[in-house]
Amino acid sequence: MTTAFFVTGTDTEVGKTLVSCALLHHLRRTHARVVGMKPVAAGTIDLPGGPDNEDAVALRAAGSLAVPRGLDNPYCLPLPLSPHLAARAAGQVISVDLLADRYRQLAALADAVVVEGAGGFHVPLNDTQTGADLAERLALPVVLVVGLRLGCLNHALLTAEAVRARGLRLAGWVANRIDPAMSSVADNIATLAARLGAPMWADVPRMAVPRPDQVVWLEGAGRD
Repeated sequence: MTTAFFVTGTDTEVGKTLVSCALLHHLRRTHARVVGMKPVAAGTIDLPGGPDNEDAVALRAAGSLAVPRGLDNPYCLPLPLSPHLAARAAGQVISVDLLADRYRQLAALADAVVVEGAGGFHVPLNDTQTGADLAERLALPVVLVVGLRLGCLNHALLTAEAVRARGLRLAGWVANRIDPAMSSVADNIATLAARLGAPMWADVPRMAVPRPDQVVWLEGAGRD
């Protein structure tokens, strides 16, 4: 049976890719074939092999299984916009059915899969569906990345409520210290630990250069 997680965040730019890559490194200790999936990526850079998305590239580097790009990143959209807008600009419509099918194919090849969502949990994917619809369709345990900054308590608690409203299990959460000027960090982490109703898997310090392999996981992290 494939071990798999859906990684979401309290917002965009809170460290989902760093945590997803770190989780891939962690899972490689106990699983031979480990792969990341970025179902929808918005924003590309020019690389020797052609335009690609930085997050998708990072996930590939962190895994141990090479797969076709159509499986690990079905939608690679040029503009760094909300997925539904980036797709519209590219003349495409994001299909949750297609994403679910590509995930099933990927999971059949792997021992462990980490799926990194786009933006926050309810980011629009098309005119009627959001990232929450994708998470519900995949029915995976959810890992919540909390970007520690002012407002994160509300964002984290609302996201946890939204996850559970979809019938999904919040398997764990990660505190990511993205704001070096944030006050009362320990008190905020304690509040989250008391209220989120799920175990904290890691407390990620702010890094000048993000290093997924340097993330220290707490006991029980990565067990579905």
